[in-house]
Amino acid sequence: MKNILTFIIPVRHPDNAIDWNQIKIKLRETIRSVASQDRDGWKAVIVANDQAELPDFPNGFEVKRVDFPSNQLFKQGDIGKEEFYEACRFDKGRRVLAGMLYAGDMGHVMIVDDDDLVSRHLTSFVGSNSGENGWYIREGYIWNDGGMLMYHYSDFSHLCGTSHIIRADLYKLPSSFNEAEDTYIRHVLGSHIFLHDELDSSGTPLKPLPFFGAVYRTGHTEAHSRSRTILGQFFLKKYLLKDPIELYRRISRLRIKTKQVEDEFFGTGSKL
Repeated sequence: MKNILTFIIPVRHPDNAIDWNQIKIKLRETIRSVASQDRDGWKAVIVANDQAELPDFPNGFEVKRVDFPSNQLFKQGDIGKEEFYEACRFDKGRRVLAGMLYAGDMGHVMIVDDDDLVSRHLTSFVGSNSGENGWYIREGYIWNDGGMLMYHYSDFSHLCGTSHIIRADLYKLPSSFNEAEDTYIRHVLGSHIFLHDELDSSGTPLKPLPFFGAVYRTGHTEAHSRSRTILGQFFLKKYLLKDPIELYRRISRLRIKTKQVEDEFFGTGSKL
């Protein structure tokens, strides 16, 4: 069967983790989410360092081992914000590149952060629209790790890296790893914030995915983006005391993590 959708899952260097066991737990849940796709025709490539211990994974998953050094600027510390971002983009981008070159025939590609969750309907949707350039996720959920509350976010692709599905040829991959320029690694593969402009300018724009596509997990110790909880990010704001309409709007976006949501994004029907 021709491959419809390839998930590339870059995993950080073990030296850049506070608690590797927590990385494994989150990655196992991401694997379970991806593995619950509602039709065949998908595959997933996990990109991890040689010494990284990984959880078990089912058929459809492969591992590309790499020997990249750790990201010495993984924590921002005293360096400038842009220098910090560029270092993280390069580290993620080179892992994504290694995974893509390893994957071969990819169909469409979705880069998935190793703690996020995806809709089980992605492969069937892409398979029914295989000629399209791809999609960005406009509507998604933010979820406090382990909690029952979720937040409906309507500009998801600007917030979360797990937010684009792109036809593989549009990436214009180099024939080998060494041929890739640093800017390409950082801004095409290592970040989600430049993709819209890149593809728009090349005449191959993306469409919004017409359903909720992913869950952005926040508020845990290994969240590299230092993401805050839903309460801290959207409600603990002084200006909301003077703007009850905006406060009500935000409250109206809160959702309970129902069984339907668990089945679609959390892989609750999986045997993993």
